[in-house]
Amino acid sequence: MSLTIMLVVLLAALLHTSWNFLVKQNSDKHISMSAVVIGHIPFAFGALFFVPLPKIESYSYLIIGALLHTGYQLFLLNSYRIGDLSQVYPLARGISPLIVSGVSIFVLENHLSHIEITAIVVICTGIMSLVLVRKSDGLRNYRAALLAIITGIFIASYSLVDGLGARISDSAIGFYSCLSILNAIIFTLLVSLKKPTTIKVIITKNYKLALVGGFASFTAYSLVIWSFTMAPIPLVTALRETSIIFALLLGVFVLKEKLDLMKLFATITTLIGAGLLRINK
Repeated sequence: MSLTIMLVVLLAALLHTSWNFLVKQNSDKHISMSAVVIGHIPFAFGALFFVPLPKIESYSYLIIGALLHTGYQLFLLNSYRIGDLSQVYPLARGISPLIVSGVSIFVLENHLSHIEITAIVVICTGIMSLVLVRKSDGLRNYRAALLAIITGIFIASYSLVDGLGARISDSAIGFYSCLSILNAIIFTLLVSLKKPTTIKVIITKNYKLALVGGFASFTAYSLVIWSFTMAPIPLVTALRETSIIFALLLGVFVLKEKLDLMKLFATITTLIGAGLLRINK
C-alpha cells in the first residue's frame, strides 16, 4: 500500500473516531446518532456540485449499500443500550476485515500476498485484544457476542458493497454522496416513526453536533470510499479499523484513562500490522 493511501485511510480512521466520540459523549445517543447521519446531507449535496454523478450501473450497489448502512446505524444505536456490547465491540471491528478478506479471496477470487494477509491478521488481533482490557465476562455473554458478530457482518457487508459499487461508478465521491443522502432519508423516516420530535430537536438544539459530526463522518467515509478504488478493499478495511486505537489513545491522553498492558499490546500490535502494509507497498 502506498504511503499516500495509507495516510488517507489513517486520516479517515481519526475522523471516524472523532464523530464516534461526539456521539458517545452526548447523553442522548438517539439524538446524537441521528444528528450525525442527518448532518451528512448538506455535505453530500455540496460534494455533488464538484463531482460527477455515479454511473447507472452502480445504482443497485448504491441502494443496497444505503440499506446496509441504515441497518448498521439502527443496530448500533440500539446496541448503545446494552453495556456488554461496549466490552466486545472491538470483536466486531476486528472480525469485519477478516470477513471482507475471506469473501474477497474465496468468493471474489482476489489475490492478496502473504504479507498482506499477515498484516490483516495482525491488525485484527491487535483490535480484538481490546476485548480483554475490561475484567468482565463479555465474551462469555452469548447475547453480547452475538451483537458483536452481527455488527461485524454489517460492517463487512457495506464495506464490500460500497467498494465494488464505487469502482463501477467511476465517481467514488459522487457514489458515496448519493448513497449518503439516500441513507439519511431512510434513517430519518424510520427514526421519525418512533420519535416524531427527533428532527425538530436536532434542528433547534443539536444543529452544531449535526454539522460537526456530519462533516467528520461524511469526510471520513468519503476518504475510505476513494481508497477502495485505489487499493484492495480488505487492506483498506483493516487499516480503517485502527480507528479503535485512536479512540483508545484519545481516552488515555484526553480523558486521562489508565494505560494498561493490554491497551499497550493492542496499540503496538495494530501499528505493527499497519507497518507491514507499508512494507508491502
